[in-house]
Amino acid sequence: MTSTASNHPSLSYPPVPRPVLRREIAGVSIPSQALTFSVRSTVKPVIDAWARAPHLPWPTGVVDRLAFPLKPVPGTHRHAVRLPSCRAEFLAAPGADGSTAILYLHGGAFLVCGLTTHRQMVSRISSAAGAPVLSVAYRMLPGHPIESAVEDGIEGLRWLIAHGYPAERIVVAGDSAGGFLTFQVTLEALRLGLGRPAGNVALSPLTDLDTRGKLAHPNSYRCALFPRRAVPALADVIARIDAAAGGPGPRAVSPVDADLTAMPPTLIQTGSEEMTYVDAELMAARLAGAGVHCELQVWERQVHVFQAAAGIVPEAGRAVASIGVFVRSLR
Repeated sequence: MTSTASNHPSLSYPPVPRPVLRREIAGVSIPSQALTFSVRSTVKPVIDAWARAPHLPWPTGVVDRLAFPLKPVPGTHRHAVRLPSCRAEFLAAPGADGSTAILYLHGGAFLVCGLTTHRQMVSRISSAAGAPVLSVAYRMLPGHPIESAVEDGIEGLRWLIAHGYPAERIVVAGDSAGGFLTFQVTLEALRLGLGRPAGNVALSPLTDLDTRGKLAHPNSYRCALFPRRAVPALADVIARIDAAAGGPGPRAVSPVDADLTAMPPTLIQTGSEEMTYVDAELMAARLAGAGVHCELQVWERQVHVFQAAAGIVPEAGRAVASIGVFVRSLR
């Protein structure tokens, strides 16, 4: 009689690598080019100034407050949620049927942004996916280490579970630094036995706190948003805050270095010339190497987290629609 894995559940086998499903989306519209020019001309110089003196007491909270003109999709219902250590917001765009929920972790280099900056984009994702979203205003640098943000993401997951969404019906999503947290929260949920989320969605994710890959890539000169000096500056801030909190150090918390074999299906979107492109590509390769289904979408010359411009930039609208298709496919 031939033995099988089901006959011997104690046997374990290495994961079977699978190819990354890579899609390259060509075309750069006039609105997209205008957005890139605007970001390069206005936001990048501010980030460069911060990177020259990252330890000064910058008023990071003002970014979220200034985003008040950004409104959610008309008809979106939302209410405030209080998690043990931070605020959150539960919102549902028209058509969100509740069969699946999304846990969303905003970007902003672990330093800036919040519920207000991301409310419009999150509501668009809710509409495209037909799913309500819990958006978490996790604790950030410099007051708290990254591990605090991971803990807050876990509390958001617990809140959704307590309100009728088992982990298997929750998609964990985020952009930039929130993409980093997307993977870390999923890994922590698996470690804690909370269940495996239905999927992960990461937009322009940071996935590796080792700066060498990003600085060695040509995109470190091409990126419309981040100057080169911002990469080591952020790494230094993270390491300093982590050390002060008694944490394990930056390399210990990079998701690209984790055991990814139990991770759920993943969609990663990135611009072809942005700083975190190399991180997106590396994470996709590591997931595929662990036998995890991963779709990597590379959008030609789109700015970092261009999805936030849906409604203005055609490519952004198509990217959000693609997120919706992916989330719906997990039901």
